[in-house]
Amino acid sequence: LGGSKADGGPALKLLEHGYVVASTNYRLSQHAVFPAQIEDCKAALRHLRENAQKYKIDPDRVGVWGASAGGHLVALLGTSGDVKELDGVKDAKTSSRVQCVVDWFGPTDLTKMKEQTTVKGPIDHDAADAPEAKLIGGAVPRNQEKARKANPIEYVTTDDPPFLIVHGDQDPLVPVGQSEILAAALKAAKVECELVVLKGAKHGGPEFNTADQFKKTLAFLDKHLKAKK
Repeated sequence: LGGSKADGGPALKLLEHGYVVASTNYRLSQHAVFPAQIEDCKAALRHLRENAQKYKIDPDRVGVWGASAGGHLVALLGTSGDVKELDGVKDAKTSSRVQCVVDWFGPTDLTKMKEQTTVKGPIDHDAADAPEAKLIGGAVPRNQEKARKANPIEYVTTDDPPFLIVHGDQDPLVPVGQSEILAAALKAAKVECELVVLKGAKHGGPEFNTADQFKKTLAFLDKHLKAKK
């Protein structure tokens, strides 16, 4: 809906551990409806790969990390690497696949948000003014096909990259069930996936910004991006 990614977020701490960090802005739902957001993320990935020498990066070792709306988009990057209709360009020559995903409390199936709500919050997920409705251009119940195309879970296949998913069990904005069903779908497809449910945590907050959580994220990224190939 709003905001900027200019501050880099918690990923900036990765600079101390040998990583290059790119913090990606994308068109917000007040500017354009889906799939503009994922198209912009994929365009950013292609740009980085096409300029790998300039930026001194390894184009074959790319991980993505996002929270909330960003969690939704990184999960989509992980599951839709082979979905040409979300590229935003015809016959893209450069891959937008990623090698691993860190998804913090991102929506994964917009059609189940309301039924999964167990913690009272400010959003009626099926309403015409809900964030989901603004993303797809209409209330979810009346736009099921549009919602389906925005769901990371829709595109899960056996060749998806490993996922680390973290979600608070008291999240009042994105039900923890969203991460649970994505993790189940990934595991059913034999994709490596770890789901961490933080007891008492809400939609972000101090429970996510601990040394232990960063250590777990770093270990996951190191395993999949730094291991010898």
